[in-house]
Amino acid sequence: MENKRNSQTIAEYIKNWSRKHSLFIMAYGTGCGAIEIPATLTSRYDAERLGIRGAATPRQADVLLITGYLATKTLKRVIRVYEQMQDPKYVIAFGSCTINGGMYYDSYNTINVLEKYIPVDVYINGCMPRPEAVIAGFQQLQDKIARGEADNGTRYKENLEWYRANQHRVIKNWRMPDYNW
Repeated sequence: MENKRNSQTIAEYIKNWSRKHSLFIMAYGTGCGAIEIPATLTSRYDAERLGIRGAATPRQADVLLITGYLATKTLKRVIRVYEQMQDPKYVIAFGSCTINGGMYYDSYNTINVLEKYIPVDVYINGCMPRPEAVIAGFQQLQDKIARGEADNGTRYKENLEWYRANQHRVIKNWRMPDYNW
């Protein structure tokens, strides 16, 4: 019995170590924050040395990096992209506009609290966060993955009714498929 528990711990450690060092990002740039992503991936900051690289489609991505403000229309697309990603999946909210609406916080069409609609693993503060802050945010995510604490994809499925109710409250013309994992 003792050996079985230890082997599971070792297996989980190896899985989390592998996931931590191989993060494929789907950058969803809706505003000026997206301008810092190419700079982070250049040779000066070299995010790829940390295992961070771009993905072509949501099905290949591990991390959804949301930069810039979210309007109701863009929230629909963010939810769609998030639900198309495979497990385990992670979300990083990047910049003031994504976190709390930024300078558009009082607009009727701006999403102020992203956490109500999809779970967020890491917040990167600033307007615009510099590449050093972006890398620090990814390292924070990697640390959560290594500890086994980044399980928001599971939390989304477990609380899908709550998330759907919030999504339907904001998105009036909901014409998206309901996924049944």
